[in-house]
Amino acid sequence: MLRIYKTEDNGKLAKLKKNKIVPMTWCSLVNPNEEELLQVSSVLKVDYDILNNALDADERSRIEQERNSLAIIINLPLLDDEGNFDTLPCGLVLTAKNFITICARDNRVLNSFNRSTAHTFDTRERAHFLLKILYRCTEFYLKYLNIINKRTEDIEYALRKTTSNKELFLLMEIQKSLVYFTTALKDNHLVLLKLLRMIKSPLVTKLVAFNSDDVELLEDVIIENKQAIEMVDMHRSILEGMMDGFASIINNNVNQIMKFLAAITIILSIPTMLASFWGMNVPVAFAHNPDGFWWVIGMSAAATVGVIIYFRRKRMF
Repeated sequence: MLRIYKTEDNGKLAKLKKNKIVPMTWCSLVNPNEEELLQVSSVLKVDYDILNNALDADERSRIEQERNSLAIIINLPLLDDEGNFDTLPCGLVLTAKNFITICARDNRVLNSFNRSTAHTFDTRERAHFLLKILYRCTEFYLKYLNIINKRTEDIEYALRKTTSNKELFLLMEIQKSLVYFTTALKDNHLVLLKLLRMIKSPLVTKLVAFNSDDVELLEDVIIENKQAIEMVDMHRSILEGMMDGFASIINNNVNQIMKFLAAITIILSIPTMLASFWGMNVPVAFAHNPDGFWWVIGMSAAATVGVIIYFRRKRMF
């Protein structure tokens, strides 16, 4: 889908028709078809491969400098309808007079730039708009990390009551999400550092001008992104320790159960063993005693109680 937006003189965000790509507009491509890709590529003189690469789910973050454009591919944080976290490649392309965003699916980062938030950005200030998206991307990473932290605490509380497989699978899912976030944030960090080095180069300044406020904003983005990396590393360490701890608890519980069952088996085998001795077809004690049965029962009970007392002192159960 191709949407074209332009900030008007009154500060409001106007949506233009698809066939009206004019200067100072924002072309938002979300899961575009071949026709829309070719249209944007031909009208804005952008390499088709740059646009198409941003739709690859496995695309890594990077910067590409062309004669007519500056293309940045970053990974956005993604929270789907089922509550799972993932990352999504997104292309940010600066041309001489336009700004293009392209990604394979809708996401909350780009959707946060709309008519209700039009006062916070301007499509005519392409460099500042680019940095606003990068900053918003980092903010969403931090926001989702707080959600992950809250979920981890809830799962930990549930696991203290019962170590069910459901909670363990949820922890594994969170652990996988943190791996995605770690990889994406570190790749984005390298892109941000490279962009900071490039913004004063003649090739970039000829295409778009970054003023001192933009440089300061980019430095803020780098700091926020670094903070997000540190938070992810901290959450991963906590989660790995938690998984190891619960694995040890589960093993200990299994050992306790096996020890209890072994003790019960020994205790129950004592009466069986004595009954087997007096049930042999050979002369045995009390064979002709009218109270022989009760003597055997008494011996079995005494031996059983003695073993139970011994096991209790040894904390077998």
